[in-house]
Amino acid sequence: MSDSFITRVRDALAQLPPTERRLADFMLDFPGNLSSYSASEIAQLTGVSNATVTRLVQRLGYESYEEARRHARLQGGTGSPLFTAPASVSGTATAMALQLQQAHENLAATLSSIPQTLIDTVARALLDARQVFFLGYRQNRNFAAYLRWQLTQVLAVPPQAIPGPGETLAEYGGSLTQQDMLVVFALRRSVPLVARFAEQAQRAGARVLCITDHASEALPADWLLRCHTQAPGPLDNHMALTMLCHLIASQTMHFAGAAGRRRMGAIETWHDRLEEL
Repeated sequence: MSDSFITRVRDALAQLPPTERRLADFMLDFPGNLSSYSASEIAQLTGVSNATVTRLVQRLGYESYEEARRHARLQGGTGSPLFTAPASVSGTATAMALQLQQAHENLAATLSSIPQTLIDTVARALLDARQVFFLGYRQNRNFAAYLRWQLTQVLAVPPQAIPGPGETLAEYGGSLTQQDMLVVFALRRSVPLVARFAEQAQRAGARVLCITDHASEALPADWLLRCHTQAPGPLDNHMALTMLCHLIASQTMHFAGAAGRRRMGAIETWHDRLEEL
């Protein structure tokens, strides 16, 4: 099945009669429910007949509802976050409570699975590296930029988020050595180029840290840190990821000691001289 479930529905949408169109619109809004509910339950949720459900899934190229459900389930782990969206919409107070509860659970599950010794090892490696590079595409670019910004205050050589505008990764890969370190953010739906670059960076001798979630495949790396990002909706909850970045930055600053404090002091002096803040 080369086309995803969502692609099949979108391609058929314009040709559907009204009742099947209503069912298809629901599937596009909440595709994850197809893998969770029976045909009768989906029909009841959308106000159509069981026969309508059967006609639509056959029109999409499936022999049965069960085949369509299996196809949707296969995409639920690493595909679009739409597959995690619930069909029911809670009130504001309930939604806030659910989000808060999930954030607590994500934090507890993430931090309990990562030993302090691993954070310490990563922090020391960051300080020992000649140059540290941060890589991430799509949402991962923002996380990479955040941790890079935190560590700029303490690392002797300011780290870089790559690639810059108009640049290619090869322009950085050509100068990587065993003295360098690459930090890769590869949470849900990272682009394949990131994995290829991480593999080539390791071959060049650079140390690689991969930060990802539990729904994504691990990239070639010396160290792997996984975050729990579950959420009661289509948008991943990144509270645990933010805490992990904070822990890495804080421990790096701790191990930097006097040299790190001098670096931060020098930055403050420049702020004063330039009257930037």
